[in-house]
Amino acid sequence: MTVLEGELDRVARSGDTALLLMVDVDHFKQVNDCYGHNVGDQALQHITHLLRRCVRPMDTMARYGGEEFVIVLPACQSAYGKTIADRIRQTVEHHPLPWAPGQSLALTVSIGGAYALQWIRSTKELWIERADQQLYYAKSQGRNCVCIEPQPDSTVSAEEKNLLFSGLIDPIKSPEDAAPNTAPASCSPTGNV
Repeated sequence: MTVLEGELDRVARSGDTALLLMVDVDHFKQVNDCYGHNVGDQALQHITHLLRRCVRPMDTMARYGGEEFVIVLPACQSAYGKTIADRIRQTVEHHPLPWAPGQSLALTVSIGGAYALQWIRSTKELWIERADQQLYYAKSQGRNCVCIEPQPDSTVSAEEKNLLFSGLIDPIKSPEDAAPNTAPASCSPTGNV
């Protein structure tokens, strides 16, 4: 949670990018029910190992709860975000868990992702909710899928800049414009003192 807050603060100040991925092990309850909680624990450790192989040293990965993981990817452009999420999904799919001699268990993950809103002060709860919504979409498409919210366009047009900043700075006036054309304070309009 501390990392999420730090990333949101950085993105709001710098306008940089950051992606939050929510990774959920598909049909994990069936793993526990069919093979036991010991194999379920092995599966979580196996997936943790695979996830670590897929992320950069600067990324933060944590178990979010149950069979869910979160990964925070700072300075992550949209093309890279989709690539890393697909790499994670494929790595898990192609590396089954060897749980007994001569036996392995195929595992898959569904992944949802959302970018932090650039230049906007948001909350970690909202960021998690948006990524979780994408995870829900991935699961509803049959699992073993990746759904990432499009990166918001934070560019500002020249017209928008003008509207945002107009009236904030007074134009520089010449000395004649700066002082009103009035008589000195010691003179009265009639010339009497």
